[in-house]
Amino acid sequence: MELRRIDSQKTHLVLVFNGNLDANGSRKAQVQLDEVIADPSHNDVEVDFKHVQFLDSSGVGAIVYLYKRLLERDRNMKIKNVTGQPLEIMTLLHIDQAIPINSIKH
Repeated sequence: MELRRIDSQKTHLVLVFNGNLDANGSRKAQVQLDEVIADPSHNDVEVDFKHVQFLDSSGVGAIVYLYKRLLERDRNMKIKNVTGQPLEIMTLLHIDQAIPINSIKH
């Protein structure tokens, strides 16, 4: 799991996940997620799932953790480019009812 930060605008941050967001991937990303939460300079955080092929409960936990911590700080988060198994999991768990999700239609 690789997590890349793209500062697209002064107050907008894109986080690009690359790899499986499973127990191992979530553990690797945790430090960077905590850094994003601690840095108040980006009011809007967009999580890009274009390169995520697999999502499990640990990954869901990491995404929900990030969302809740940002929400506590009056910041916004949305998820984009979700496809395949990660989209199925997010839909099944109704994550889209709390976090805005833009999926890719094939």
